[in-house]
Amino acid sequence: MLENTILIVLSQNLKFKTMKKVFLVAATLLVSHAAFGQQSLWSRFHFGLKAGANYSNFEGASFETEGLTGFHAGAIVNFALTEKWSIQEEFLYSTQGAKIKNGFAVGDKDLKLSYFSVPILLKYHSNIGLYGEIGGQANILIEDAKNTGFEKFADKIDGGAVAGLGYQFKTGPVKGLGIGARYYYGFTDVGKFTSSSVKPDFKNAVIQGSIFYIF
Repeated sequence: MLENTILIVLSQNLKFKTMKKVFLVAATLLVSHAAFGQQSLWSRFHFGLKAGANYSNFEGASFETEGLTGFHAGAIVNFALTEKWSIQEEFLYSTQGAKIKNGFAVGDKDLKLSYFSVPILLKYHSNIGLYGEIGGQANILIEDAKNTGFEKFADKIDGGAVAGLGYQFKTGPVKGLGIGARYYYGFTDVGKFTSSSVKPDFKNAVIQGSIFYIF
């Protein structure tokens, strides 16, 4: 009877120790897998800086316009989906607008608009460094055009589509450095004013040339 009791106790103790070891091994594997997954996910993020020139105009305006030169600068966040595909979001300060000719009874004038621009792009990267990109962009007006004769000239929100091409070095001492060209076309009306002689339903159109570096 005593021997049976001892055997039962030893058996239960052995089962407990075995289960404890299995639990510890499973927990260790789970933590290791989670840590590896987080490290792998984080390694897909890349950050960078960019700056460049804008050449912009108002498309579909009921008044005569010419192109206006501006600039853009800001930060890049890129997330690699695969070796060839990535999603890129940018946070840019951008100046654009148009030159008007004999418009708004103020004569020739530069209508400068300043935006906080956030493009979100799907990018395809080739093996030789060339890439293509397409996506959408939202713009928040920071500074409106001045001396237009209107209390408020431009709408606070502007949105449209972007597409571009570029080249980024993949090896060597300048790895991460790149150049790109992009075209933005707005889908929303720029104007936020009421006038019997000037229609506000023109769109932003911008050509951008950039230099960037992704770490």
